[in-house]
Parts: sequence; structure tokens; C-alpha cells
Amino acid sequence: MRILLAEDDPLLGEGLQAGLRQLGFLVDWVRDGAAAERELRTDCYAAAVLDLGLPRMDGMDVLAALRRSGNALPVLVLTARDGLPDRISGLDVGADDYVVKPVDLHELAARLRALIRRSHGRPQEILTAQDVRLDPAARSVEQAGKAVLLSGREFDLLQALLLNAGRVLSREQLEKRVYGWGQEVDSNAVEVHIHHLRRKLGSTLIQTVRGVGYMLLRDTPKT
Repeated sequence: MRILLAEDDPLLGEGLQAGLRQLGFLVDWVRDGAAAERELRTDCYAAAVLDLGLPRMDGMDVLAALRRSGNALPVLVLTARDGLPDRISGLDVGADDYVVKPVDLHELAARLRALIRRSHGRPQEILTAQDVRLDPAARSVEQAGKAVLLSGREFDLLQALLLNAGRVLSREQLEKRVYGWGQEVDSNAVEVHIHHLRRKLGSTLIQTVRGVGYMLLRDTPKT
């Protein structure tokens, strides 16, 4: 899952980026509010972690601009402003969750996963379709009760498809969900990963919608 981290403290930002990456997130890190507003307006993320005390543009203004544009992206506010009025203001402007610094990394990751699930109408932690079961926290996959070993990129791609089960995602949409800044993407990278997933999980799980993209089926097709 690709998220945007907006944090101006270099030590905290570096630590959160590294820690969240170890927990399975793709993290693009910006250090000021203007950059955060630009990225949220022009790029594709599953969620954002937004500090309020940002230079160039306050985090509250970034959040307000995002909501005015009609963007419902899940936003977790991360801030040292621990007063009740500040928390109420952030939630009223459109924050989905609010964490006061210092924050436990595993709690932050769990809150992000919950926000992303809810944004896709998936209240449960475990993602399922047909006989496939994916655990985002453990980064594990099972099929019919048996463990399936996936590469990191295959796991991220399967998770994106499961979160959007029943919806067609284009190659470009999938690339944006599983690749971060500065990562080279071969022109056929998504197709190769889809091929590997089909080889490991069977050919009925992921359908090709010719000329459009790929769709993961919730239920096994009837024959």
C-alpha cells in the first residue's frame, strides 16, 4: 500500500519512512505542506500521514484543500498539538484519525491499515476472495488453508486487487499502487507479476479485461 508521509522533522520522518516500509508500506515522504498538497492533488495514494505543523503550508490547510477538492483519501493526522480543541478542529476539517506524537510505529501501521480497509468497504483485517486469504499485518497469503509464498511486489499487487475486488484496475493504476518514487518500472512489470500470481494461485482469480486492465473476482466463476 502506497502512502504519503508529510513530516518536516528529518529524524522522525526518516524513522517513520523506514519503519513503515519494514511493515509493508510504500512511503513517499515530503517535508512541507506545499509539497504535500501538490502530491495529494496529482498522485495516487491509499492514505496520507499528515503532520499539522508543516512549513510553507500548514497541515490543516493541506487537509482543508484536499476535502474541498472532493478527495476522500483517508488521512491520519500526526501532530504534537495534543489539546482537545486542536483534535476537534482536525476532525472537523476532515481528518479520519488523529495520533499525538510520540507514536508507536505498530499502532500507526494498524491505524493506517484500518483506515485503508474502511475506505474500500472492508471492515475486517483479513482480505479474502474465493479460497484466498491475505493478512496485511503478517504479510502472509493462504489458499485453501495452505501458505503461498509471494514476492514483495506480488503481495502488494494482490493486496491492491483484493482491496478493489470486483473493480477493474488499469495497468497504470496498479503501478501507482505498488511502486513508489524513484523505483524503475518495466513496461511489462504488472503483466509479469500477474502471470506469477496466476501460476501460484490459479487462473480463475484474476481476470484480464481486454483493453482496460485487470479485475480480481470475489467468487469462483461458474462453469
